[in-house]
Amino acid sequence: MDPIERLRKMVGDISGMSHENFDLSIDYWQQKTYKKGEFYNEYKNVCKYLGFVLTGVFRIYKFHDQPGVEKNMQFFTNDQFMTSFKSFFSQESCEYYTESMTESDILYIHYDHLQYLYKTSHAWERFGRIFAQSTLHAVMDNTEAILFKSPEDRYAELISTHPDILKSVPLYHIASYLGIEGPSLSRIRKRMALKEL
Repeated sequence: MDPIERLRKMVGDISGMSHENFDLSIDYWQQKTYKKGEFYNEYKNVCKYLGFVLTGVFRIYKFHDQPGVEKNMQFFTNDQFMTSFKSFFSQESCEYYTESMTESDILYIHYDHLQYLYKTSHAWERFGRIFAQSTLHAVMDNTEAILFKSPEDRYAELISTHPDILKSVPLYHIASYLGIEGPSLSRIRKRMALKEL
């Protein structure tokens, strides 16, 4: 499917937006290819763009208190909207890095263009409200998962949300996201494999 048509479908699925209202945004979306290891947004920069992942995997991470230790916080894969949400919504400097983990393609729109759409189109304003609500919901789900769910349950949810992520992301990044060490992740994967037999 054409990239813009994939985006149109996702926006429609989220907010019920008509094709005519979506077309108001077409001139504002740009496409970009990222190399593996290239940053979408860097620490202390203001995140100015909302991205839509066409191919590839991105991660949001922060350096932990221990020097050189990275803590993965979130992954983005195909057909997901991607940004450093706190920085994007507030237009304040970002505390995290957002990095492409593979060669990746995205569509992106500038914050100012999105704000213009919100001000001039009720359909886009509705999309913005629903998108912000769904983002808050996802953040709360992630926080609750960290506090109340086991690493095994969180691993299962990660694979459900990003079914192809193990093909692209080294296991130590998955372990970092789960807050466990590599050997613990290996044990989880073995237990889950045995359950599937």
